Amino acid sequence: MNIGKYTFEGGFTTFLKLIKDNGFELLPIKDIYMECLLDLPLIHRDPFDRLIIATALVEGMTLITADENIQKYDVQYIW
Repeated sequence: MNIGKYTFEGGFTTFLKLIKDNGFELLPIKDIYMECLLDLPLIHRDPFDRLIIATALVEGMTLITADENIQKYDVQYIW
């Protein structure tokens, strides 16, 4: 299902190659992220965004986002 946010010429395979070519890696979804997600207040209704928030909290990462709902959480962000 495509909701029109991002498109990559060549599809998902190209996206994965771009990740690798630029020195990034995909993070696995760990149990601890899910545990953190369950403890988050329901400020943001999008479950994927809530998983990103939980991952950032557990890993001490800073998010790059203009999403005002994400910014309402106690998570570091830039934008």
